[in-house]
Amino acid sequence: MTSLQLAEPAIAEECCAPSGRAALEVEEAQRTALVFKALADPNRLRLLSIVKGAGDGEACVCDLTEPLDLSQPTVSHHLKILVDAGLLHREKRGTWAYYSLVPGAIEQAAGLLATL
Repeated sequence: MTSLQLAEPAIAEECCAPSGRAALEVEEAQRTALVFKALADPNRLRLLSIVKGAGDGEACVCDLTEPLDLSQPTVSHHLKILVDAGLLHREKRGTWAYYSLVPGAIEQAAGLLATL
């Protein structure tokens, strides 16, 4: 009968030098994920484009339901997520809410990828 020879375990060598670049802190990663989650929905992307394309730079929630063919509560839910992510600003006027882009928010969101 032939005996099998066992290989000696490899001596651990350093894989590579650390990059020296700091990882995202937990809070920063959570804020960044909030923005990316807000942008990851087609309806929310459409809402952003409608608000951005509005002639006076703002749109009433009453004008946002028809283009998306969604109910007012659903549109309001999506708008709340965009506001919470810091992409839209909400201003209440009487019974209606008006939404506008937060200045620099789109550019800041685009820059988040570059910081990873």
